[in-house]
Amino acid sequence: MSGEHFVILKGFMQEEKQQHTSEQGTRDSITWTFDDIRIGHAVSKFNCLTSFQGASDADVVRFHFGLKGDYSFTYKQLNQTYDLIGGHHNIMYSKGFDIEVKNKSLVLETFGIQFPKALFVQFTQNANEPLQRFAASIMEDKNVMLSNNWGTIDAPIQQVLQQIIHCKYGGDLKKLFLLSKSIELLVLCAESYITANRQKDIFLKNKADQEKIIAVRDLINERVHCPPNLSEIAKTVGLNEYKLKRGFKETFNTTVFGYLTEQRLQLAHQYLRDTQKTAAEISFELGYATPQHFNNAFKKKFGFTPFSVRNNP
Repeated sequence: MSGEHFVILKGFMQEEKQQHTSEQGTRDSITWTFDDIRIGHAVSKFNCLTSFQGASDADVVRFHFGLKGDYSFTYKQLNQTYDLIGGHHNIMYSKGFDIEVKNKSLVLETFGIQFPKALFVQFTQNANEPLQRFAASIMEDKNVMLSNNWGTIDAPIQQVLQQIIHCKYGGDLKKLFLLSKSIELLVLCAESYITANRQKDIFLKNKADQEKIIAVRDLINERVHCPPNLSEIAKTVGLNEYKLKRGFKETFNTTVFGYLTEQRLQLAHQYLRDTQKTAAEISFELGYATPQHFNNAFKKKFGFTPFSVRNNP
């Protein structure tokens, strides 16, 4: 139809797993490549604090997500150094890509998507204002970041990332799934950028407190089966409860309890899809008072019952 554009996926998807070992440590990675789109997830474990280089000549738009760990990197094409803590994202474009990374923690987990420039512009040239400006800069071959301030990986973004990492589909269905989730991440990242810029007053003004709030999120993720209460969390990370609650809400746009509920239900959905555990077993494992309570919470979140997931995967 005249004036309309459609994305047509061609060719096969390639999946590659690698483990790289050096004097600095180990890096386990997996990449999915199809139609010039490249998606990657990596966990790096270092023996010490060090630095390393990265470079590429690929003419692509890069989504970067730092899932875990603290580091800084110097981006040659933008002449900028970014000091980052775990749980951040941004979208960038440059003619060439040369960076130096300095890890400040011994474990780094990252996720990235590379979109061909023309395809990214096709998706974004009629989107919201920040994405339109970003797309216009790309068309002019300018080196640019979507946002000067890196976004926070909130619960919706984290859930999509986990859906990609743990995707069980294969073949063309997996290719379509990965494309749709990549576009969803684009929308969520752009929206989080707009939301962040609407905030007039920043409550967490120093990096130490920001790092503690990230530690709160990581603690909840690690103990979603047996979550600590607010006073225990506050004592563990060294924040008073007021700063904990307000800082968490500012950073992740939800309450501590709301975030825990989201993580529990997403984990329950994954268990229903990928294991043979019954709804009652999942309910007990995730700490719900009764299976009925779990059933009600699940239906409120997803619009269907746990039984429906198990029988209609």
